[in-house]
Amino acid sequence: MIQPNPVAFSIGNIDIRWYGILIAAAMCISILISVKRASLHNLTGDDVLDVTIWMLPIGIIGARFYYVLFNLNYYNTFAEMINIRNGGLAIHGGLIFGIATLYIVCKRKKINPLNMMDLLIPSVALAQSIGRWGNFFNGEAHGGPTNLPWGIIIDNVKVHPTYLYESIWCLVLFFFLSYYNKNRRKAYGQTIALYGILYSIERFFVESLRTDSLMIGTLKQAQLLSVVIIILCTGMYFYCRKNQPITSK
Repeated sequence: MIQPNPVAFSIGNIDIRWYGILIAAAMCISILISVKRASLHNLTGDDVLDVTIWMLPIGIIGARFYYVLFNLNYYNTFAEMINIRNGGLAIHGGLIFGIATLYIVCKRKKINPLNMMDLLIPSVALAQSIGRWGNFFNGEAHGGPTNLPWGIIIDNVKVHPTYLYESIWCLVLFFFLSYYNKNRRKAYGQTIALYGILYSIERFFVESLRTDSLMIGTLKQAQLLSVVIIILCTGMYFYCRKNQPITSK
């Protein structure tokens, strides 16, 4: 498979890139699904919108900030740092900033933040699954050379389509977490904890294939952070099961 044109169409001198279209579509779809499922968590669509209207833009800022922080040598001007049209969003930064924003907004609205996180996180996984295809159009976030038949051609070399691996895994996560939320969740915070564990397991192994990883010294920061998240979320899952039971639906 050969990388396609990253530009979907142009309006005058402005190129509209597939990366931006996919990110925007992923956000809209995830919000619509969360609004529809809000009643399962004793929340309303307005509750979801009140949180996401703050969480999404701040999450994007966080994703870009996180990426730039580990690539400071690549940027010479502030304009380059804030230009995301060519890619450069780190999901871990988006999650950190997004969850922090969610917590603050939920506290102000007197909503249980863990309940809101459990509602939103399956749709976040779906948004990741969709958004990863933006990496395909940009020719980024790929792995090293491979002879596998599903490899993609980048600079005349067949490489691992790591965006595809993560997209498939996140799609599976969406269905699994949605089912868990509806049928198996017994305590607030369990779904977000499971997401942290399962996504981090996948990210640890996929990151080992990537050639553009953000680094902390000689270590890949995504792998290091994945291990920390797995440990913390495992503890969180069992803590929530004991201390955050759902008393009514």
